[in-house]
Amino acid sequence: MLNRRNWLRQSVLATAGAALLAPAGLEALNDRQGKLYERLADPGSDEAYWEMVKSQFTFAPGLTYFNNGSLGACPDHVTQATNQFRKTLDGFPSKYMWGGWDDEKEAVREKVAKTFAVSPETIALIHNTTEGMNLIASSMELSEGDEVLLSSHEHTSARVPWKYWQERKGVVLKDVELPLLPESREEIVDLFRRAITPKTKVISIVHVTNTNGMRLPVREISDMAHEQGVLVAVDGAQSMGMFQINLDELGCDFFTSSSHKWLFSPKGMGIFYARAEAQKLLKPLIVCRGWEDTSIRRLENYNTRNLPELLGLGAALDFRALIGQERIENRVFELKHYFRELLSKDDRFVLKTPAADGLSAGIQTVEVRDKQVLEVKSSLTKDYGIDCRPMTSHDINGVRISLAIYCTKADVDRLVRALSS
Repeated sequence: MLNRRNWLRQSVLATAGAALLAPAGLEALNDRQGKLYERLADPGSDEAYWEMVKSQFTFAPGLTYFNNGSLGACPDHVTQATNQFRKTLDGFPSKYMWGGWDDEKEAVREKVAKTFAVSPETIALIHNTTEGMNLIASSMELSEGDEVLLSSHEHTSARVPWKYWQERKGVVLKDVELPLLPESREEIVDLFRRAITPKTKVISIVHVTNTNGMRLPVREISDMAHEQGVLVAVDGAQSMGMFQINLDELGCDFFTSSSHKWLFSPKGMGIFYARAEAQKLLKPLIVCRGWEDTSIRRLENYNTRNLPELLGLGAALDFRALIGQERIENRVFELKHYFRELLSKDDRFVLKTPAADGLSAGIQTVEVRDKQVLEVKSSLTKDYGIDCRPMTSHDINGVRISLAIYCTKADVDRLVRALSS
């Protein structure tokens, strides 16, 4: 567990220091950080602790939010820090946009790298998963007849880039049909193994599906693919931050995610990982001055960008570090098990998400028998103020429930009562 002094010293605000914020703003935010440390850093294993975590987020009155899989919320501390960064930028725009925050940007990169146990030289700070998938798909030097394998549960933003950049060249996109409720991780690996041909060049897969929260065995697929000379790209939009990830140990070549979901950063920030050996394959989507840079930073050379959001990502990682990555993962699985146990007591519910922890985590999709999902979604919203995502594809007909750290067991109880009505 971090001690108070070390945590405050390592925070993005301390890294920035007085050169980043006006003294009054810096003092106010440092005071808030100190109070956050006192509240969040102590071990918490009961609901009172998680109620306190929830209190760090400000939702609209009457809203119970189970839609983190679509878009996460920022903790109040992150919102305040980002707004202070924005105020600082607008106080001296040219200074901070072009060079004044270079050290602070690198501090955020280092925080991302530390969180996911990799070198900062493998991390680019981009805008979202969609950009990352376009970056990968546009960079691949593929020829007519080459194949890219996709799973049948890929998000549109992970599928369309391959269609746009490669299919028109005659590259073949092949779907690997996934079972809705696989019995094991090896079952999924075997489906990809059997789909590979001598023409297969890339496997592009989602880590956790946005449809029913199925968790794909990225490490096993990567090991199998690399034995046959096939690259692996991963859409991690629904996994990064949901549970602990060591990006190097995943074994994939590329991994991209939006940080505004499970990392609770400001909107419009994303993370891109490329293992060192694969970086030479990548071409920037945007080029300007500095395009000759050979480091991974060449992929984020936008000239102007929303730097307060980037620094806000650092503040979000500070917030998460207070709670602890392991504790966050344990809480996600605790909520998953609690939710599934409640549903198991009523045969009106059909879970459309695999039960095993190796095959699912914080996204659970449930069908209410004899009811159309849009009807269920409408009732939850209008009658109970509960927001979640209706899923109609893949014969699911279920509501997708995202179980994030600002969800409490009392919230889950309320949700199940509403679904039962």
